[in-house]
Amino acid sequence: MDSTEKISGKGGELFREQYLYQHPSVAKMETDFKFDENDKTILRQLAEKTASIAKTQAMRDKKRIWKENHDLKSTTPPVFVDPENGWNEILTDEVFLCKDPLARTWENTLRKKIYSAEVIQDDTVVTKDFHVPWYWTDNGFGLEPLIEHTDIKGGAYHVLPAVKDYEEDFRRLHFPEIAVDREKSMQIMDCAKDVFGDILDCRFSMKWQWDDSFLDHYVELRGMEDFMCDFVLEPEWVDRMMKFLTEGSIRRFEWLEENGLLSLNNDDTYLGTGGQGYTSDLPADDFTGKVRTKDMWLTLQAQETVSVDPDMFGEYILPHFIRLAERFGLVHYGCCEPFDTRWKYLKQIPNLRHVSVSPWAKYELVPELLGKKYVASVKLKPTPLAMPKMNEEHVRKECRRAVEETYGGICEFIMKDNHTIGNNPDNLIRWTQIMREEIARKY
Repeated sequence: MDSTEKISGKGGELFREQYLYQHPSVAKMETDFKFDENDKTILRQLAEKTASIAKTQAMRDKKRIWKENHDLKSTTPPVFVDPENGWNEILTDEVFLCKDPLARTWENTLRKKIYSAEVIQDDTVVTKDFHVPWYWTDNGFGLEPLIEHTDIKGGAYHVLPAVKDYEEDFRRLHFPEIAVDREKSMQIMDCAKDVFGDILDCRFSMKWQWDDSFLDHYVELRGMEDFMCDFVLEPEWVDRMMKFLTEGSIRRFEWLEENGLLSLNNDDTYLGTGGQGYTSDLPADDFTGKVRTKDMWLTLQAQETVSVDPDMFGEYILPHFIRLAERFGLVHYGCCEPFDTRWKYLKQIPNLRHVSVSPWAKYELVPELLGKKYVASVKLKPTPLAMPKMNEEHVRKECRRAVEETYGGICEFIMKDNHTIGNNPDNLIRWTQIMREEIARKY
């Protein structure tokens, strides 16, 4: 194919993990867990800078702001900026100096922390914690998702149906089983401690990506077009697929919990679809050291169903979300879908605390629907930042509208979903400054 490359789910997985998460699966890297002196020197210099930032009063203040917000006691909304694909225009290939793939991943993690603190200057908390990933693999769903990617880094992709005929293909599906290689995991930890041990606090910690976004997997198996049509043409199969994916997620979490592979996410861990997870309401009161799902945040989202009738969401999606959510301490809901059109169903989700208020939601409903009972994670449109020269007058107008219309809720203001920043990182800096100025006007 000229402009696209048809690849399996596994083939596209590493790219998506590198884009979305700090630690892609090390099992997909060509690394021997030992870095040369040049790589170690680069990483140690970045680690020392990170540790220096982490111990500042500014970081202690930012941590307090997030915690108060998620404890529903906030009077000052935090501001969070995640450039997402815009990082490719900030940390370009020539910026990275390490050679080993794992070293480059860690270099990427540290450079992002430093840039957020020193340049963007949002409320991202930088800590001395260094999250070391487990070495894991899984055996897939039994059918390989088929995805067409463009040749543009971070560009669009098209999902083709792997499940073409439910009667024929459903019986071939199984939920992925994880295999964790503890020996190689210790090699990763030893490598991290060898480089960072006297500078950063290394600990096993990772987000087990696919467990709390199983609608993504539904679409990857069925294709977006057929997924949407199924709600009308194959509703009984929608229910069966949701039961299958939910049961698989529950069993996965149970296995991770039993094997001591879960980690707390009430810290600098990325929360839901924007922000950091600080709260004093996690872990549970009876926590003794081994992490359980009830000690953690869960993320649920259904942006793939944005065009699905709210009552269909209530019938086919909500029961499965409830079943998973009741196992967790706190829940974040939402991504790009408007929360307000289906709020009568969303508020039934157990332990719901944190709600994404997308740019397509009615901001003015935040005080009425969310009030002081839920955190409103307010997203603003990233479109203005995609221009080489941002229209600051327009940005200020939108920031002011977001602040004024949501006033009365427990809010945080988020800039994310940036597919481009117009090759101008100053857009992020100025947006953050303008957002802070508009918050200061009202609060």
